Amino acid sequence: MWKGKSNNGNSVLSAKAGIAFIYLLSFFLAGCSFKVPKDPYAVVQNLPTDPDTLNPVTAGSAYASIVAGYIYENLFELDNETLKPKPLLATRWTVSPDKLQYTFFLREDIRWQDGKPFTADDVLYTYEKIQDPKVDAAPLRNYYRDVVKAEKLDAHTVRFTYRRPYAGALYTLGLLTVLPKHVFDTGGDFNTHPAGRQPIGTGPFLFQEWKTGQRIVLKKNPNYWRPAYPIKKIIFKMVPDGETAFQLFKKGDLDLIDLTPLQWARQTESKKFEEHFIKHWFFTPFATYNYIGWNLKRPYFQDKRVRLALAHLVNRNIINEKILFRLYFPVTGPYNPLGNNYDKNLKPIEYDLERAQQLLNEAEWIDHDGDGLRDKNGVPLRFTLLFSAGQQFYEQLTPILQQNFAKVGIAIELRRLEAITLFRLLNEHDFDAYMAAWGRGVGIEDMYQTFHSSQSKGGSNFVSYANAEVDRLIEEGGKEFDEKKRSEIYKKIHRLLYEDQPYCFMFARPDLLARDKRFKNVKEYPVGLDMKEWVVEE
Repeated sequence: MWKGKSNNGNSVLSAKAGIAFIYLLSFFLAGCSFKVPKDPYAVVQNLPTDPDTLNPVTAGSAYASIVAGYIYENLFELDNETLKPKPLLATRWTVSPDKLQYTFFLREDIRWQDGKPFTADDVLYTYEKIQDPKVDAAPLRNYYRDVVKAEKLDAHTVRFTYRRPYAGALYTLGLLTVLPKHVFDTGGDFNTHPAGRQPIGTGPFLFQEWKTGQRIVLKKNPNYWRPAYPIKKIIFKMVPDGETAFQLFKKGDLDLIDLTPLQWARQTESKKFEEHFIKHWFFTPFATYNYIGWNLKRPYFQDKRVRLALAHLVNRNIINEKILFRLYFPVTGPYNPLGNNYDKNLKPIEYDLERAQQLLNEAEWIDHDGDGLRDKNGVPLRFTLLFSAGQQFYEQLTPILQQNFAKVGIAIELRRLEAITLFRLLNEHDFDAYMAAWGRGVGIEDMYQTFHSSQSKGGSNFVSYANAEVDRLIEEGGKEFDEKKRSEIYKKIHRLLYEDQPYCFMFARPDLLARDKRFKNVKEYPVGLDMKEWVVEE
């Protein structure tokens, strides 16, 4: 299943531009860095950078899920149209009346790609590794925090027991990506196991090779237990610069790419482009949203009046019109803007220099020494904003922010980092502010991992946000199975986050994709594009 990610990009960073120039030079002179023999049954698509690992339990990169999703499988999958669970590795499941026990009945005819049988032992092993504190899976582990027991009832039946009802339990368990116990359980360090780079799954594609900085190649699994894909090979090319990727796409060296808003609106309208390619715009329930996170441990972000002032310095209307070509949705919180949990009465915070200055003055951040920078208690209002290299949106937006902040006496330094380095700094809380994007989960929109105060250590509450009422509401929402009642709880959380501004919420992004026209029967679903349906026209 292809779902566009941020990862939802493109770059004008000098170092990246140099890399892109080297790639392009080798492409034109040697014809071998990107060029592959054109196989009509191969899909060649780009990734801005390598995944950190292809182990789904420890992976911290969205790119890992894109690749690994073709190799590994879950207990169930989501229906393309309804988003309801459908059998996959499990044929069926039952839920006890008290919502505390979930039993999964597994298929008995599935084998791992090395021929070993798939059993309940693999499911339990995967769960145990997620729960193991020595395993680098803290964000994932949070979702299983209320599971008190996982047991094997027989070779193809497993049962999970919760200490308290959790509304998201079925999706948490059913979307568990199962690992092969016999491959990983070899006595070494699970976090650095070689299978992280040479995975063996039950899925439709086999891992073939991974050349760091160049490509990952998957080939069709001839023994796959379901009807085979018409596609025979998937090649992921590492192309750090989005403009380079776009040029390679137009030359026929890539078959599927994420488009930037500029490319979508201005560079894909020619008849020649339309003769060879087709574009897709769709917005899934778990689409990503962009935001700026403020480290609330830093002195300049501890007062919410400062955070609100900073939100008033982001001109969303101009950004949406000039950079995003009105393709994105301005948002006021983390919930799906088209869903029932989003409080549509809240309006995006307007660009207002005067109001921003008033709030900063009230918070006593004033230019005391006449150097042009606001300060308080001897601390100047100067901070560093981190963001991932290779993202054109960030490259275009950050200079605008820098200029707007300077107008009211705030200095920001812009620092581009590789995604893996940025993720490490966020986990260590070693930052002032950062720009990133979150994807939404499937099932209930549980904000425990990102906004519950307990998750500032080991979770994804990187900004160290703490609000006792938000904590209470998150916990209450997790226990509420009635969708309407849970929606009202989540709207209260939305309003509190809007008032506190731990993030500067900006835009929810749709998927903007382009593909080669030789692929037919390509349908847009609420979950994205389903490659197993594609038919190839040679």
